[in-house]
Amino acid sequence: MTDVRPRHLWHGLRHAATRLEAATPADRDRAVDALRAAAILGVVLGHWLVTALVADGPALRTASPLQHLPWLAPVSWVFQTLAVFFLVGGHVATRGYASARARGVPYHRWLTVRLARLFRPVAVVLTLWTVVTLALLLSGAEAGTIRTLVKLALSPLWFLLVFAALTAATPLLTRLHPLWPLAVVLHVDLLRYGLGGPDWLGWVNLAAGWLVPYTLGVAWTRGELERPRAGWLLLTGGTAATAALVAWAGYPASMVGVPGAAVSNLNPPTLAAVTFGVAQCGLALLLRARLRRAMRRPVAWAAVALVNLSAMTVFLWHQTAMMATTAAGLLAGRLPGLHTLPDDLGWAAARLLWLPVFAVALALCWAAFHAYEQGGRRGRSRVVRTHQPSDRGSEREVRRV
Repeated sequence: MTDVRPRHLWHGLRHAATRLEAATPADRDRAVDALRAAAILGVVLGHWLVTALVADGPALRTASPLQHLPWLAPVSWVFQTLAVFFLVGGHVATRGYASARARGVPYHRWLTVRLARLFRPVAVVLTLWTVVTLALLLSGAEAGTIRTLVKLALSPLWFLLVFAALTAATPLLTRLHPLWPLAVVLHVDLLRYGLGGPDWLGWVNLAAGWLVPYTLGVAWTRGELERPRAGWLLLTGGTAATAALVAWAGYPASMVGVPGAAVSNLNPPTLAAVTFGVAQCGLALLLRARLRRAMRRPVAWAAVALVNLSAMTVFLWHQTAMMATTAAGLLAGRLPGLHTLPDDLGWAAARLLWLPVFAVALALCWAAFHAYEQGGRRGRSRVVRTHQPSDRGSEREVRRV
């Protein structure tokens, strides 16, 4: 007898997706949600592909296939998508702030609502890793291993701090042209690399570098990037500038940090990373119409909506999911693509096979902790907040289905 349960499950999912489609406001720009989801998932996959925990006797240390196989640098071009997240963040924040002002909502209340969504899940991550760290210390684990694990687990927090600072500064950025922070990045790198300035000067770019895509999002809100010509200008100009910097100015081809490299494009951001982000923003703007059409499909829109509702949970826990899988795998010995040195194509092929396992581990983390992102609301008919990028308001309540 044919098992009809998978068919019923599929029909149930399609029904839920159709209900979510019906509950979504008609004037919602779904391309914004699609770009945000793509940015988050790009970062997650990028970290899973280029971060290795190598078992070296009793210790674990980080390594990267980009360190041993530098010709894989184009992988970082695909999955280093933080600029797109800042682009969307700037666009959404300025629209929300303008709407809040129009409705008489004070700045502090608007900011509290936005930052609460970012930082509610952080407390849970910090609590769990405090317990894990104490347990490792009491068990006598090797100090280098503890340092490696904690650094990987908490590394996503720097992004949230920068994003929160730019969000708080949104009222001051509503008229700032992206060329101004780009000029700051250019001069900082000129002083560092051209004139032998101090390395600490590069940390100015931690704010200025991410200000560039954020203020591009602000310009999008102002209507300055609506024409396709603007997207093509950003894409071609950013690509040409990045290629020139890598080919003739000595910047690394990898757009993520590589252990042991003299220069990292990301920590802190360099001019090459910023121009690369400009090209990504141009591509994102050019894809908006196609994304809007794709998001008319209920199942595709439901998947994007689910990622957006749990974006911070996915972002904060993806490294923990990878490390939990790696630790569990040690019970079976040194496994290829998980504990071995990432120095050949065999490792890369094995790592691809581990991605579904990482995804399952992340799904378990999501099941355990995603409620904290929604303020702890529980129940089948609970109400969640989803961003409503329209002129009528910055938020809208949509019942989960």
